[in-house]
Amino acid sequence: MHLAIIGAGLAGLSAARALSASHRVTLIEKAENPAGRMATHETEFGGFDDGVQFFSASSEEFKREITQWKKEAWIDAWQARIVRLVNGRALTPARSAVRYVARPGMGALCANLAQGLPLATAQTVTGLQTWGNAKWLLAVQADTVAIPAHAGPFDAVILAMPPEQAAPLLHDVAPQLAAQAASVHLAPCFTLELAFAQALDLGYDGAFIEQSRLAFIAHDNSKPGHRPGERWVAHAALAWSQEHLQDDLPRVRDKLLKAFHEATGSQVQPVYAQALRWPFAQAVQPMAGDCLWDANLRIGLCGDWFAAGLEGEGRVENAWLSGRRLAQQIMQSMPQD
Repeated sequence: MHLAIIGAGLAGLSAARALSASHRVTLIEKAENPAGRMATHETEFGGFDDGVQFFSASSEEFKREITQWKKEAWIDAWQARIVRLVNGRALTPARSAVRYVARPGMGALCANLAQGLPLATAQTVTGLQTWGNAKWLLAVQADTVAIPAHAGPFDAVILAMPPEQAAPLLHDVAPQLAAQAASVHLAPCFTLELAFAQALDLGYDGAFIEQSRLAFIAHDNSKPGHRPGERWVAHAALAWSQEHLQDDLPRVRDKLLKAFHEATGSQVQPVYAQALRWPFAQAVQPMAGDCLWDANLRIGLCGDWFAAGLEGEGRVENAWLSGRRLAQQIMQSMPQD
């Protein structure tokens, strides 16, 4: 059986690695590299983890996977001092689970997981259509090719992408799945990358910020295995991001830089500052369950927008568990090659 997996973020890669032992898989990713919201943006000042800053584990299944990643030297524990900033005052929050980061940036973890898997990048799937006897063709558009092409046929299709992107693809071919996907909303988020010519010496490596346009800041180069240099990544509050979603990025950059100075008390000006927009950043209220799978249509959905038995907002563990459990359902319902 040949399966197409649309999206090479952690959920898609988790499903692909589980399925590849018994089925043929082809990953199709619209970005130039696998990673999704675990991407690392490389600049002349070093890499910036623009999306996921760290991850932890609560399920035994994910803890076992993390143990393997550590053996591969793909990840390390981040011994960071994380505080809460309230009106510029640093308060140490309650101790949390061990925080892990990838070396030399979060995107490297997905690059390692993608090794050995058939992966087509910089290709956007624009449509699904049936072909022959219970097969699927994908309409694919690439920037380098003026005319849309088709990929397939495939015996099954997995959509490992935000629900707002999955629902339109499913509207005509799987309306029930489309309606389920459309019931979930991912909040947007702006990210601010900052590089400085000198150390800020703030006394902490990360901070959750209250009463600010910003929600979290991280000292990127404090993470093990990351390139030296004074780099900070700031995430805007979700509500502020939603309110200013249509603002131009230079305006967002200036507003968030001002918020960074106000929150940290540092007035040192950066030598580099850039804002970027994540239109679909976080599932504030994940969908109950692990994934969606229609065995008759042979279409499935997975991602961090599924609860996967965890409490709280969608995060890295949700994505990995969702992809793995969708793969398990597929292997139970589809014959092996």
